[in-house]
Amino acid sequence: MSGAGAVEAKIAELGMTLPEVVPPLAAYQPAVRSGVYVHTSGQLPMVAGKLPLTGKVGAEVTAEEAKQLAATCALNALAAVKSVAGDLDRIKRVVKVVGFVASAPDFTGQPGVINGASELLGAVLGEKGVHARSAVGVAVLPLDAPVEVEIQVELIED
Repeated sequence: MSGAGAVEAKIAELGMTLPEVVPPLAAYQPAVRSGVYVHTSGQLPMVAGKLPLTGKVGAEVTAEEAKQLAATCALNALAAVKSVAGDLDRIKRVVKVVGFVASAPDFTGQPGVINGASELLGAVLGEKGVHARSAVGVAVLPLDAPVEVEIQVELIED
């Protein structure tokens, strides 16, 4: 695998570090490559192997806290992309982001929460980070995580 390139330098400039790939919780891979596309599995907001917060958004977790967690999910997704692409500078564009928000019954701010992931991808990748997106409210997520994000990216052809 390659070392750090311009994308990772931008991540560092923003005061963040690309984490190690979060190990799978079940029978799946964190990311797979098919042709020029990389699809990530849903990434939880794990930090050093732990969830910083658990619970439902709009109840135990605020929308602003969840937005920050969604950014962490996106950073974890980029780590998963790197694990199969070798270098984040190979990203041609982010094609799609799907975000899941474990929501209290009356919470309707899922798009604002998933903006955390979208804004991180834009900050790190610029125009390459502009994408289509879905933001979905769900009853519960693995490990009682408040948010989960998956991404699809197109790579520059070999």
